[in-house]
Amino acid sequence: MKNSMTDAEFYVGLQHLPKPIYPFPDFIHPDFQKQREEYYQWIDTEYIIHSKEAREKHKKHHLTDIAARGCPFLETIDELRPLANYTANGAMMDDYFDRCTRREMYEITNRIISLLNGSESDEPAENGIFHLFWVLRQDALKCAIPEKLYNRFVKSIQDVLIGYSEEKVYYRSNTIPPLSVYLLIREATSGVQPYCDYVRMQKNYNQIPDEVFDHPHIRRIYTLCALMIGIHNDIISLPKEIHREGDTMNIVKVLQQEDQSTLHEAYMKAIELHDLYLNEFLILQKHLPPFEDYEEMVYNYVEDLGIMVSGVYAWHTNDTSRYVNGGYVQGEYASQ
Repeated sequence: MKNSMTDAEFYVGLQHLPKPIYPFPDFIHPDFQKQREEYYQWIDTEYIIHSKEAREKHKKHHLTDIAARGCPFLETIDELRPLANYTANGAMMDDYFDRCTRREMYEITNRIISLLNGSESDEPAENGIFHLFWVLRQDALKCAIPEKLYNRFVKSIQDVLIGYSEEKVYYRSNTIPPLSVYLLIREATSGVQPYCDYVRMQKNYNQIPDEVFDHPHIRRIYTLCALMIGIHNDIISLPKEIHREGDTMNIVKVLQQEDQSTLHEAYMKAIELHDLYLNEFLILQKHLPPFEDYEEMVYNYVEDLGIMVSGVYAWHTNDTSRYVNGGYVQGEYASQ
């Protein structure tokens, strides 16, 4: 990417094209500002591996607002904190390790999961990415996340990190994947499955039996949430990714290659694909299986998954710092 460019060069006419629209309301957790203050402190104390310029950019991104908007009905900031940590640390970590190798990302993944599941129980000696994940586990224990739910949350985070690992093959070779490969990886790297798990921390959803959350109907809804958020993230970040070599995991680039189409044609097809997933979500929401005593509760849970999707998108549309011209943090990790 050029060190500087005009907004006209950066956006190449994309800002006037249609954007996703959701029929769900969006909310924000009442403690979002307190969570922001903690986020600033994480950056100052844990992210000393990043340059000062990168840290100052991260502060403007307000990444913990994604958690505050995605799960706005959590009762306390204590319950919000582990999700906010996963969100902000995961995003900043992804920025930092942007151009590491697949092997290196798997090694990083293994260390993170060992810290999250407690198999590596000692507190890391140095502040940083790994220390923050250790802190996440301590905070989860403090707010008494049910063990089964926490284990699912950690497994979902592991799947996200596996997705990060697999996309490195395409980033480092500057190769655009086929659509089928993109969809498989993007479902993971959208980072949404941990959110689908964490929505259960709201209201009384933990009363719903585990088999409901494993039902194919609900699992498909999770996939749709992940793909909708992955695609709308790609649409928002497209101007930045047009100008950076290696940013190949973007639905518009994938469709442009798949169909040998123009950028604008591929963009419109990406919107169409997103809307197909949204329509499928609404159909599945309307035609849930009869979950007997839990029918109303499951309907409300799925409704809150829609609010989660809308909330994450609201962060994207309210953000004026991360995906704008000159706002993105460049990867600073030096691959071995």
